[in-house]
Amino acid sequence: MFGCYQKWVLSILATCIVGLSGIVPLVVIPVEAGANLNKKDGTKTLRKLLSFAVGGLLGDIFIHLLPEAWNNLHKVGPDPHTAHMHLGFLVLLGLFTFIIVEKIFAYSKEVEDTEKTSVMANSTEFITNKEPKNIEEKEDCVEDITKEQKNGCSHVQTSEQKSSDSAPNKSANIHVAGYLNLLANSIDNFTHGLAVSASFLISTKMGAVTTFAILIHEIPHEVGDFAILLKSGFSRWEAAKAQVSTAGIGILGAVVALCAESAEAVGDKTAWILPFTAGGFLNIALVTVLPDIMSEENPRESLKQIMCIGAGISVMALVNILAE
Repeated sequence: MFGCYQKWVLSILATCIVGLSGIVPLVVIPVEAGANLNKKDGTKTLRKLLSFAVGGLLGDIFIHLLPEAWNNLHKVGPDPHTAHMHLGFLVLLGLFTFIIVEKIFAYSKEVEDTEKTSVMANSTEFITNKEPKNIEEKEDCVEDITKEQKNGCSHVQTSEQKSSDSAPNKSANIHVAGYLNLLANSIDNFTHGLAVSASFLISTKMGAVTTFAILIHEIPHEVGDFAILLKSGFSRWEAAKAQVSTAGIGILGAVVALCAESAEAVGDKTAWILPFTAGGFLNIALVTVLPDIMSEENPRESLKQIMCIGAGISVMALVNILAE
């Protein structure tokens, strides 16, 4: 009986193991460091981790994703020029899709902030229009304010206090980076699930080798992703839970491949995912994260950050060599 379901059990188990690599940063980044990264004293450490994340993403794109996509060009058609144009179009599609999603998140945040400001203005107008004549009447006036208005005022006050403790204009775009990174990770995990299951459809040995190759590639990548989530406002545990939650998309990819029951069929239908994901990672690395690193004014810290970018690329290159 187990022989009938062996490929299913092994594929889903291996995909879960790959997905759980998202909790590795909890071991790499200590509790104290994770709690202080978003504070003033931890900014230098966070920027180094973000620099490593940029290098890891760029290494993943140009050393892993795009070469793998080029290997699948024959699935597009016999004309090499058309195939290369198709690949470039998919990279651009992924890049602009993530830009559009970022704009949508930013617009939603702007509308939410406008509504909160409106609540504060209405509450203030309600208080001033009461025009109390003495202290006792003023106290009665404050007690007459509705619970909803109180919540609105307190919420805005809390937001103002938080904004005074942090850098200006920090919330809108930073949180978008975290969500975009989770979206890209979900797509990436989907391809991992496809690759693992397609390998187990060939043989158990091939599946085990593919799982190991993806695992050693994914661990340094997850450390960089963890840094991006911390910068986006996630707490240490929230970032870990968000990373693990994307593993469910990997299981979906595994199921899709198993239902196809053919590694070649899976590859033909999902060849577009790799260049699309590469475009999404390009947006996160160069548009969302890198500008914050470029704002560093200390030459010594800038040199350290460049070295961290190089370290991220080197680790991905080394992992790619070991996986071959």
